[in-house]
Amino acid sequence: SLSAGLDLPGRFLFATLTLMTLIAILVFIEEAVYIYRKIPSSKRSIIIWINAAAPVISTTACIGMWVPRSTMFTDFTAGIFFAIVIHKFLMMMIKECGGQKVLLRRFENGHFTITTGPCCCCCLCLPRVPITRQTLFWLKLGTFQIAVFRPVLIFLSIVLWTNGNYVLYNASPKGPALWINCFIGALTLFALWAVGIMFRKVRILLKCKNIIPKFALYQFIVILNQLQTTIINIFATQKIIPCAPPLSSTARGSYIAQQLLIMEMFLITVISRMVYRRKYHDLEPPECVAEEPGDKQQTP
Repeated sequence: SLSAGLDLPGRFLFATLTLMTLIAILVFIEEAVYIYRKIPSSKRSIIIWINAAAPVISTTACIGMWVPRSTMFTDFTAGIFFAIVIHKFLMMMIKECGGQKVLLRRFENGHFTITTGPCCCCCLCLPRVPITRQTLFWLKLGTFQIAVFRPVLIFLSIVLWTNGNYVLYNASPKGPALWINCFIGALTLFALWAVGIMFRKVRILLKCKNIIPKFALYQFIVILNQLQTTIINIFATQKIIPCAPPLSSTARGSYIAQQLLIMEMFLITVISRMVYRRKYHDLEPPECVAEEPGDKQQTP
C-alpha cells in the first residue's frame, strides 16, 4: 500500500478521490432504486447496467490507487464489465425503439449505413445494408462477442500471469501480452462499430429519448477508460513519464491513470443521473412514423 509513504497533500488527495468514489456509488444506488421503481421491467436491468459502468470503473480505479499491486486485477475487472455494457447499450437502443419486431416494422424498407467509425468511416464505397432480422442478428452478435471473448481472454491472461509468462506492459512480439491485447483491441473495435451503425440509424427516431447525450456519455467512457489509459501506459513504458521513488515509471503511469479515471467517472455518474432520470414520451406507433428520405424505396 502507498498510504504509509504519503505526505499530507498526498493523503488529502487520496481522501478526496476516495470520497468522490463513495459519492459516485451512492448516486448510482439512488438512481438504481429510482429506475427500479419508475422504469418498465423490460428496460430496467439494461439501464441499470449502463448506469453502473462509471461507478464500477471508479471503484476499481480507487482500489488500484490504494493497493498498487492489484492494478492488473482491477483493470481486468473494469474491462470485463465495460465489455458487457457495450452489448447492453446496443440492446437498450433496440428496446427504446419498441423491441426487435417493432424496430423491423419501423424501418421495413430502410438500410443500415455501415460507413461509420471506428472501422469503416473512410470506406465510402461500401453499400448500405437492408434492415432485416439477419442484419440485426449480426449487429447483436458484433457486441455479444466482446462480452463473451474478452472475459475468456482476460482469464487466459491471468493464468499466464500467475505462471510468469504474461507481463502487463511487455510490448515484445515474443510475449503473449502484445498478441492478446491486439486481439482484444480488434474485438472491441468491431463491437463499437456495431453500436455506431445502430446509433446512426436510430438517433433521429430516439431524439425524444435523449439518445444523443446518452451515446455521448457512453463514448466518453470508451475514450477515457480505453484510449486514455492506453496512452498513459505507453508513455510510462517509454519512460516519458519519469519515475518517482518508490514508484517506477509504469507504476506511476498507472497511478496517474487511476486518479484521472476517478475524477472523470465521478462527473459522468452525476451527469448520467440527470440524463437518465428525465421522463420521456413514448414513441408513436410505427404506422405513424415517416421514414427518412434516404430510406424510401419506390415500388414498381
